[in-house]
Amino acid sequence: MKVRSKNNLRKIRENMLLSKSELARKAGVSPVTIDRIEKGYPCRMDTKRKIIQALGLKLSDKDKVFGSD
Repeated sequence: MKVRSKNNLRKIRENMLLSKSELARKAGVSPVTIDRIEKGYPCRMDTKRKIIQALGLKLSDKDKVFGSD
């Protein structure tokens, strides 16, 4: 079983008034991917990078969004 990790993606996305679909489109990933990440499932570093950039954040803000690994 894969370990779920706590992240702030949903809170940040909702604070920016973005739907899962909007964020997914901006990041070039599927809405299902966004949903899975928000539920704490792991994702590739490349996916994290796309999401951080789609949120208009700096890559150095990675830990604010995804927590520290």
